[in-house]
Amino acid sequence: MNDAASASPAASADVADDGWAPSAYLSSMTDLFEAAGVHPPDAPLADRLRPRSLDEVVGQDHLLGGGGPIRRMIEAGRLGSMILWGPPGTGKTTIARLLAQAAGYQFQQISAVFSGVADLKKAFETARGRRAAGQSTLLFVDEIHRFNRAQQDGFLPFVEEGIVTLVGATTENPSFELNGALLSRSQVFVLKRLDDEALDQLLRRAEAQEEKSLPLTPEARHALLALADGDGRYLLTMSEVLFGLAGGEQLDVQALAGTLQKRAPAYDKSREEHYNLISALHKSVRGSDPDAALYWLARMLNGGEDPLYLARRIVRMAVEDIGEADPLSLLVANAAKDTYDFLGSPEGELALAQAVVHLATAPKSVGVYEAYKAASKAARETGSLMPPANIRNAPTKLMKDLGYGKGYQYDPDTPEGFSGANYFPDGMERRVFYKPKGEGHEAKVRERLDRWAAMRAGMKGEGGDE
Repeated sequence: MNDAASASPAASADVADDGWAPSAYLSSMTDLFEAAGVHPPDAPLADRLRPRSLDEVVGQDHLLGGGGPIRRMIEAGRLGSMILWGPPGTGKTTIARLLAQAAGYQFQQISAVFSGVADLKKAFETARGRRAAGQSTLLFVDEIHRFNRAQQDGFLPFVEEGIVTLVGATTENPSFELNGALLSRSQVFVLKRLDDEALDQLLRRAEAQEEKSLPLTPEARHALLALADGDGRYLLTMSEVLFGLAGGEQLDVQALAGTLQKRAPAYDKSREEHYNLISALHKSVRGSDPDAALYWLARMLNGGEDPLYLARRIVRMAVEDIGEADPLSLLVANAAKDTYDFLGSPEGELALAQAVVHLATAPKSVGVYEAYKAASKAARETGSLMPPANIRNAPTKLMKDLGYGKGYQYDPDTPEGFSGANYFPDGMERRVFYKPKGEGHEAKVRERLDRWAAMRAGMKGEGGDE
């Protein structure tokens, strides 16, 4: 249900198990409460509502329901090392505790935020002692991505030897943050952001626990779910504030907003979410969906993204996905960047929105993009071939005597404004790199290119320039 255990003293095991526990006395008292299936009366609501079995965990049926991979692992009677990857408040810590309980393993928890090498050594020594006594250990490592590469490597021999079954929790993409060797020894399970149905189920449990309803209108209740943004722990924390309000009046949406501080969007400008959202923005523009593009632009700006980073990406979209289909797009994109430079936030953000709408509604072509890639490949393959003599620069008498510039035709002076001369290196066959699609402005460009190609072929047939 939630990860409140990672931040709550009531979630700690004994000091021998958790080096970061505040005291042995508090931990042992916590164990007594948990063994009895109850929690201290002054514990936070999220802690008091922690599920007592995997069946009570909400929102993760794809893993824990019938046929789910973690459910099958439990039914087989043996846990394997795993990484639980998901947003905050989706149940990573709770699931790890319940896995240990269901499999009969001793639960041992450390946090990568508070633990170092000495804590890891102590944890492994404790687990080795348990193993000698015939007891298996589930070592839960919260925020495992915060351990550096060397510390992550330190887990490998103990995992391979079976001293511990490792369950790591992370909010970051394991592909980027965890060692390949550690990933190869673990299964990665993705926890889903809690949807409105799962969040509402938590609210009903909270109301049953408190024996009263939340003082909210139906609209405000829906707004509360939206404010939680998929985080069950945060939802219950806000609910606890609402349960504590005196007076019994029902709050509408406006009153709810005044009571609860607005939550900052879950967005990290330097990690995977950043790349996911800019990819969504770029693909929405490429897919000619201005509404989706505006949504992702707003998500990134609201999350604190640098507007000039977005401006640079918008310029890239103009040259990569639109090109000659609408040459104005590049001017609009650069003008949006200059406008933001001039106005700043928030007024300048409207220029970025205008550019995004223009690009999303513009005709698309990768003609120039593909042509440049093909030309670059040909340039690498042909090495240092010289231009044909007729188009070489001839600033000296010697160069003119060698034939530099001889026979050059100045195209604007020809009757058709087109000479059909060869501009490729001698010894290199003519290549076609740019192939316009015929969308937007490129339709006229293609007509001209087709006409010039026909003229060039005619001149060649008449013995013109090869």
